[in-house]
Amino acid sequence: MDSLFSEGLTLMAFGMGFVFVFLTLLVFATGIMSRLATRFLPEPVAKAPQPRPQPAAAGGAASNNDEIVAAITAAVHKYRSK
Repeated sequence: MDSLFSEGLTLMAFGMGFVFVFLTLLVFATGIMSRLATRFLPEPVAKAPQPRPQPAAAGGAASNNDEIVAAITAAVHKYRSK
């Protein structure tokens, strides 16, 4: 029974050691790939947002809104009359 227990502990130590070494190598490999990616593939620089054009005159916008309201009212009236 002592031999079986000893073999189990040995197998556990080798298994845990292998996993530890593999994960350590994986951390280093991921770090190296991250450095290479940032060096050779930099993030694109974001462009500044374009300013929106201002409306030309308040009088023209009011008449435009009146036309839109009239068109919507006519469409609703026609839809409800069916």
